[in-house]
Amino acid sequence: MSQEIALITGASSGIGLELAHLFASKGYSLILVAQNREKLDAAANYLKTQYQVPIRVIYKNLSRPESGDEIVNELQGYKVRISVLVNNAGFSNYGKFSEIPVENQINQINTNITTLTKLTRLILPYMIMAKSGKILNVASTAAFQPGPLMAVYYASKAYVLSFSEALASELIGTGVTVTALCPGPTATGFQKRAEMLNSKLMDVGLMDVKDVAKAGFEGLTKGKTVVIPGIRNKIMSFLVRFLPRNLVTRIVKQAQEKKDKVENPKL
Repeated sequence: MSQEIALITGASSGIGLELAHLFASKGYSLILVAQNREKLDAAANYLKTQYQVPIRVIYKNLSRPESGDEIVNELQGYKVRISVLVNNAGFSNYGKFSEIPVENQINQINTNITTLTKLTRLILPYMIMAKSGKILNVASTAAFQPGPLMAVYYASKAYVLSFSEALASELIGTGVTVTALCPGPTATGFQKRAEMLNSKLMDVGLMDVKDVAKAGFEGLTKGKTVVIPGIRNKIMSFLVRFLPRNLVTRIVKQAQEKKDKVENPKL
């Protein structure tokens, strides 16, 4: 594989796949991680044909807490150094916390937090030794406020944002940068998997996934710490800092409540 290698989790679809396109177009070799073998193989084959770059795939269920160790063990067998780590994999459960099976919530925490943290911890020392490297953690505008009806998801993204900002500060002067990408609602399969197509939140409109990925890629390249794609998302993320916390929580809850019916949701 070439010297510049990007490892991307959740790379079989959505933001992860679009980021894979962007890295491949710049000549990066890719290591793509996802659970769905069929979709990941299809993505890897297309990227190889389109960009003529070396690609490896790792099939992994990232909700398993040991998955991070397993990925790094596999990387050591490849004898490669990761230039860019993209922690993109994540998902949400929609509904009241008390009614969602506890194993679903724990799987969400493991995917959104545990594996992200472990991969970062295991790969970062090699970047520091090389005095070069970039980490992109995909958070969300959900990171800026509590989220009733998606309580664990919002909390997990708050962790990702806080973790990324703190780590970025620790790494000043090392040659390694950390960027948190905080998109708002985006046209991916996320909403369908979370079973929230009937949520009022769908009425606000969805950003194009290519635009979100491009913003994240450019922000990472420039070494920005936080990237919020879209003017509306930037404004809302700024305003919630000045509103009473209980008011913000009520607004979010109202926005996420279900409608009576769905009228051709655009995904």
